[in-house]
Amino acid sequence: MGAVMARRSLLAVLGLGGLVAACSSPGGATPTPRPGTPIPVPLRYGADPSQYAVLHLPPGAPTPAPLPVVVVIHGGYWRAAYGLELGTPLAVDLTNADVAALNVEYRRVGAGGGFPQTLADIAAAVDLLATDAADVARRSGRTLDLDNVVLLGHSAGGHLAVWAASRSRLRAPAPGAGPAVTPKGVVSQAGVLDLVAAAQQNLGGGAVADLLGGDPATQAARYAVASPAALVPAVCPVVAVHGTADAVVPIDQSRRYVAAAVAARGQARIVELEGVDHFAVIDPATPAWRTIRDQVLGLLR
Repeated sequence: MGAVMARRSLLAVLGLGGLVAACSSPGGATPTPRPGTPIPVPLRYGADPSQYAVLHLPPGAPTPAPLPVVVVIHGGYWRAAYGLELGTPLAVDLTNADVAALNVEYRRVGAGGGFPQTLADIAAAVDLLATDAADVARRSGRTLDLDNVVLLGHSAGGHLAVWAASRSRLRAPAPGAGPAVTPKGVVSQAGVLDLVAAAQQNLGGGAVADLLGGDPATQAARYAVASPAALVPAVCPVVAVHGTADAVVPIDQSRRYVAAAVAARGQARIVELEGVDHFAVIDPATPAWRTIRDQVLGLLR
């Protein structure tokens, strides 16, 4: 499934023509790429218009030294109103820090998503690192370090990132079983990590029930394979970063997950950002993002 997309048309859709022009998102403006940064390359992992990801490579001459990789997964309560443009500022900022970034789009509720499509898309997109993304990097004279991959997700994307780091616990026919790429770590930015609690609290106005097709009582099997809190411990360390002033996803989501993961002898910890709201964590201009970037780069070392 992995042909490189027609770049010119998709870059226009993404607003990436002429490299990544400074643009705004709910999280803030996209940083200016460093001189010599390659044009981002869109990659398809399926036939649906939402089944693609954009590979950002850092500037630098061709070299055999392998590049660490961050997979960026945007949020938006899994709904079609929000797209990967939310992750573009983070992907560009990470390439400015000399790492590769794969910014992922996926089928969302209202645009062909839900269970199991959304989860299957994230699994397929991460596994692109072992196929098409690696090929693109190779043609640029670079190599992706598949032993040095960190997953990064905001809000619903935090759910998907931590879930993707837990999918080795799943067995077919569950979506995402049999991963081709094993992450070294995960950073969740205000993630929705306990789907049962989130559904009971009606977070996002019923967003979890919309994703999974019902509540925990009627869709218990789906919650068991989709909720990160039900899949502890993850295969790698999980850092849950969450602002104490978050009114969109309460910090209890991160606290509950970390407690469950530690009880299951997993490597998980929480970083609480005092007075920080839901969107500061995806604004590259904020101290909150700099804290998150430091956590990501620390996992890659």
